Amino acid sequence: MQVEGAVAAVFGGASGLGEATARRLAAGGAKVLVADLNAERAAAVAGEIDGAHVACDVADAGSVEAAVAAAGELGPLRIAVDCAGIATPTKLVRKGAPTPLEDFAKVIAVNLLGTINVLRCAAAAMAVGEPVADGDRGVCVATASIAAYEGQIGQVAYAASKAGVAGLTLPVARELAASAVRVLAIAPGLFDTPLLAGLPAAAREALAGSVPYPPRLGDPAEYAALVEHLVVNTMLNGETIRLDGALRMGPS
Repeated sequence: MQVEGAVAAVFGGASGLGEATARRLAAGGAKVLVADLNAERAAAVAGEIDGAHVACDVADAGSVEAAVAAAGELGPLRIAVDCAGIATPTKLVRKGAPTPLEDFAKVIAVNLLGTINVLRCAAAAMAVGEPVADGDRGVCVATASIAAYEGQIGQVAYAASKAGVAGLTLPVARELAASAVRVLAIAPGLFDTPLLAGLPAAAREALAGSVPYPPRLGDPAEYAALVEHLVVNTMLNGETIRLDGALRMGPS
């Protein structure tokens, strides 16, 4: 699958990993739809990359269906990348009382059900398209996390949701193989995104220093570069790839 000339939809494309991905794909010649809950920021990014934009809540069925339809207006959808997610801290028990169930449900709705929502809509659109020269009809890339493997204290919902993303990648890839649609996930470590931007400088430095090599936070451009490689390398399918500088998270 070539990036040049392809239509791509990037969910959560208005900031962080998603914005970097939208910019990378556009620079490679793709027509990019930036889909994000922040419609104003999505419009700004789309304007800078000569793309399209749409307000989108990945946890809402109709919203994602509309976004995929909007991408289809640009041409056959070939690339779908889901970077939308939240990392609200959750413990099972807070101040001696059970944490409200809705706190877990919201994180899982966005991170896990949102991923499934994007995959189901994108896959349906890709499966009816004509294959390109290498046989691909489309490529879907989801975003897991190293928390799927080493979730920390306070990450009950986040770790569970990201483990779900990692867990569904292979069975979905197997299901969609008959349609020549590839499915992959990236499990980032500590990246310099808006999720970490609000931390004090000392905390950010400590996190950066915990990465074995390179001892720094990841650059969203590095995530975007991996997305591009997943698109063009047809043999990659059904895999969740860690992008973490050899980091293995401790319990807290």
